[in-house]
Amino acid sequence: MNLNFSLCSSTSSELSDSILRRSPVGSRFFSRELVRFDETWKKKCFSNNIPRCGGGGTKKVLASSTHIAPGHLEDSSIAAAAKKTLPRRGLGFVRTLLIDNYDSYTFNIYQALSTINGVPPVVIRNDEWTWEEAYRYLYEDAAFDNIVISPGPGSPMSPADIGICLRLLLECRDIPILGVCLGHQALGYVHGAHVVHAPEPVHGRLSGIEHDGNILFSDIPSGRNSDFKVVRYHSLIIDKESLPKELVPIAWTIYDDTGSFSEKKFSTPVNTSLSPSRNGSVVSPYVDGKQDRHILMGIMHSTFPHYGLQFHPESIATTYGSQIFKNFKDVTVDYWSRYKSPSSRRRMINETANMQVPSACQLLKELSRTRSTGNGSSYYSNPSSSLSAVKKNGVDVIGLVDLAYPKPHTQLLRLKWKKLERLVNKVGGAKNIFMELYGSNRGNDAFWLDTSSSDKDRGRFSFMGGKGGSLWKQLTFSLSDQSEITSKHAGHLLIEDAHGSTKKRFLEEGFLDFLRKELSSISYDEKDFKGLPFDFCGGYVGCIGYDIKVECGMPINRHKSKAPDACFFFADNVVAIDHQLDDVYVLSLHEEDTEETSFLNDTEEKLITMSVSSARKWKDQNLPAIESSQRKASFVPDKSREQYIKDVERCMQYIKDGESYELCLTTQNRWRIGNTDPLGLYLHLRERNPAPYAAFLNFSNADLSLCCSSPERFLQLDRNGMLEAKPIKGTIARGSTPEEDELLKFELKLSEKNQAENLMIVDLLRNDLGRVCEPGSVHVPNLMDVETYTTVHTMVSTIRGLKKTDISPVECVRAAFPGGSMTGAPKLRSVEILDSLENCSRGLYSGSIGYFSYNGTFDLNIVIRTVVIHEDEATIGAGGAIVALSNPGDEFEEMILKTRAPASAVMEFCSGFQ
Repeated sequence: MNLNFSLCSSTSSELSDSILRRSPVGSRFFSRELVRFDETWKKKCFSNNIPRCGGGGTKKVLASSTHIAPGHLEDSSIAAAAKKTLPRRGLGFVRTLLIDNYDSYTFNIYQALSTINGVPPVVIRNDEWTWEEAYRYLYEDAAFDNIVISPGPGSPMSPADIGICLRLLLECRDIPILGVCLGHQALGYVHGAHVVHAPEPVHGRLSGIEHDGNILFSDIPSGRNSDFKVVRYHSLIIDKESLPKELVPIAWTIYDDTGSFSEKKFSTPVNTSLSPSRNGSVVSPYVDGKQDRHILMGIMHSTFPHYGLQFHPESIATTYGSQIFKNFKDVTVDYWSRYKSPSSRRRMINETANMQVPSACQLLKELSRTRSTGNGSSYYSNPSSSLSAVKKNGVDVIGLVDLAYPKPHTQLLRLKWKKLERLVNKVGGAKNIFMELYGSNRGNDAFWLDTSSSDKDRGRFSFMGGKGGSLWKQLTFSLSDQSEITSKHAGHLLIEDAHGSTKKRFLEEGFLDFLRKELSSISYDEKDFKGLPFDFCGGYVGCIGYDIKVECGMPINRHKSKAPDACFFFADNVVAIDHQLDDVYVLSLHEEDTEETSFLNDTEEKLITMSVSSARKWKDQNLPAIESSQRKASFVPDKSREQYIKDVERCMQYIKDGESYELCLTTQNRWRIGNTDPLGLYLHLRERNPAPYAAFLNFSNADLSLCCSSPERFLQLDRNGMLEAKPIKGTIARGSTPEEDELLKFELKLSEKNQAENLMIVDLLRNDLGRVCEPGSVHVPNLMDVETYTTVHTMVSTIRGLKKTDISPVECVRAAFPGGSMTGAPKLRSVEILDSLENCSRGLYSGSIGYFSYNGTFDLNIVIRTVVIHEDEATIGAGGAIVALSNPGDEFEEMILKTRAPASAVMEFCSGFQ
């Protein structure tokens, strides 16, 4: 069967030359020439020029070799033996080489294998090692016992998508290998099977699995009526009719056997009895009068210890996923324990585990040293470079280790604070406090991290502050134009101090690197904030724009933001409000050798002496709603409905062709509002659309204000080292009556499309946290909860994990930024596609607002439902996740829904002054 489809509907000419030229990652999709495997490349890659591990240079010799099945010299087929339950043995450490195909779920596999194997895998991207390097570590140094090939975007037919994986599958016939999704397809393809479009793309949906009792499924039930349900993320499949005799099917499903996470039962199964064909593939010509609908979900090689799974065992919603990885460990241990060849002296896992583990750990340290010396991005490292060459700022579990963290402290800051009990309601609430302290100047150079939601369980504390302390300063950072940079994340930083003096710096390494160094240069005494019920005690407060993604391993920015890419205050004086207990805290930071400021006493006096009349002063600040007929202008979207729907359709084509599982397409809505009052606008917005991660920020020297009513947390790190993300995926409008409202809430909860969106992002965030968290610590305490806000219901999940001690707070942000709910998965490929579809920079939209406390904690939101005011223009970004189940027209309406609350607030407020 010939493969006659393209990997997407767009040609390479539709992307900018800069994207296509910059790297294998950028240039590998959308070219028809990459659809079929390049036979010339294949012959060259698999030539006999390189020492081979089993001898023989042709596929025929590889397939017929019998000496490469240890323990089965009398029988060249492993298939029969593999169906039997292998003897249980005392398991030692198993060292895995995990090949990352630029996927966003690889580190979920990493987390699982770290706890199951007893030692973390070594993670290598598919273009990071040459074959010579791989051969050295696999055979000369014997650093690994097995190989796992990750999922990934694209197709095994594209060399840039699959990298070294095909060669590993052919050459390493005597090393156990497990391929997941793309790795599974690669196992089929490299032995001659055809990879074709699935009957329909299936992403973030569950299916029942039937298997043949293979050892890989030991202790796992089989059948559609069993509780063995797996999550699928794929658009391509192996054509079962094209399976060569070397490959044996071991698991399958039926193509329409898909359901949502909330479904407790699947449909009544049709007859699934199967009979093997001549080559061992599944043959069932008709099911209930229809053509065979079985889809391969698992294969194994008949003589190599190689396995493939089309589904994702690492997903949070897959049952028995950990058992599958444990079974693969058992396969590996049993394989090497029965190996009779003298060359296996380093493979006796049970007997020599203590000798073997250090070799893998030494490799880990070697990789860490070589990668940490650079400052670029190893996403674009030269595939032919040697391991000793400099690796550039790899955003992975090794590259994120901050070898210099913590750094020698140069500045000791001391904290003084006072608690004013039961004061908030006495003075009329948080709004009155902010207006009393910072409202006289219309909120210039002030911040308010405002938990304005009436539900105190969602957000207990608010923080506010302004210019005044001796340590105060403002940072304004803008990425350089592409024409003037030497690295893609260099930029210009303007620093203004408390005295109004300014200085400029050029940051070659980018803003996040600067922020990391700033924070790590501060030392503190924990006893200073002992007794405080919150983590923010002063430090950097501000916003990070979406384009800072280039400092986080993402591609170059195709568009330049008009607004700054990051703005922060260093806040030395802070007022904190406990909404639950009604208390106010006043905090002040100062250097150890300097005298305390008067901020504590002055602020306490202002708050206590606020009279009832002054408390009422701001009560009626908000304007009444203005009828639509009275409005003189409105926001104009950058894209028409027709164009947005067309872009949604293009996203769905990319998804169909395997380039992405989910794409968060966005656009900007604009309005020239002239000289307005940002603080007054924010007060109006918080009244109309309160939210737990709301914020008001005003940076006067950047002519920038943000009025944010975000319901979504991006990432938080508390003083106990616990990281938390709370992604939102799935939104529906509130009903006009209580009955309709409950019905809509129930509709959202059971929506298969929205559950698929949410599940994909939960798995992505588990991956991002898994890069920086202790093995086994990443967990999901709340999955797909529906939360209700003033104008919408949303589906929210919570992911947590314990941060590794050698990872700095800023590097945790780097590992996960931008938030996966604003990109899609796999993140890197999805961002590339989105950059090609969106016609302007997202700016601060899709970025984060929050704080980095001087004591090493942080809390950041996702910038959504936000009005960004810069140089007299108000912009509101909005979008939605596009998945295989999307309806283009509905996606446009969802985008409009998300702009409604902030846009209405702006139009109401501004119309009142016209």
